[in-house]
Amino acid sequence: MRHRVHGRKLGRTTAHRKALFRNQLIALFTHERIVTTVAKAKELRPVAERMVTLAASGSLPARRRVATMVPDKAVAKRLFDEIAPRFAGRSGGYTRIVRVGPRRGDGATLAVIEFVDYVPHTKGESGQESSKTSLMDRARGMFGAKKNGEKAGETAEAAETAATPLEEEAAAPEAEAQAEAAADEQPAGQSEESGEAEKND
Repeated sequence: MRHRVHGRKLGRTTAHRKALFRNQLIALFTHERIVTTVAKAKELRPVAERMVTLAASGSLPARRRVATMVPDKAVAKRLFDEIAPRFAGRSGGYTRIVRVGPRRGDGATLAVIEFVDYVPHTKGESGQESSKTSLMDRARGMFGAKKNGEKAGETAEAAETAATPLEEEAAAPEAEAQAEAAADEQPAGQSEESGEAEKND
């Protein structure tokens, strides 16, 4: 029985568990959405929200405390300058956890942890669709699901190029008439040439 034991140990030592959370925090603040197991997401969520609350104050002691969990200076700067100001009007609840299904290998339930204001980017700066697959598409790929629009686009193109049976029936008489006209013109031209040759002889 796990009486009076706070938190999940995740089968790791304390140092290993803290290193795991550091790496996940860096990934979350960089991409604003990551896929992990439900147990890890539930343990990561309060740590991530505490970091955002500290970053909202912007004080030097807060920066030092954040640096203990987010050692990457560029990511910490992004947290203070970009992420924390977006949640200035909120007192908590910056992230959400969405379950996405079991993992193929071991059946562990996976989840997406993301910021509540996260908006997936479907198009690049040039207006064309980005060639890089989104994180959710990769997560769906783990369960054998198709990427969004992958088969739909192919079937749409095939439907555009393929003619309907009615169109084929309507086009058949026209094609036959054109073939007959071409056949009529060819012998007539040849007979005229042969007649002229006989006259010259």
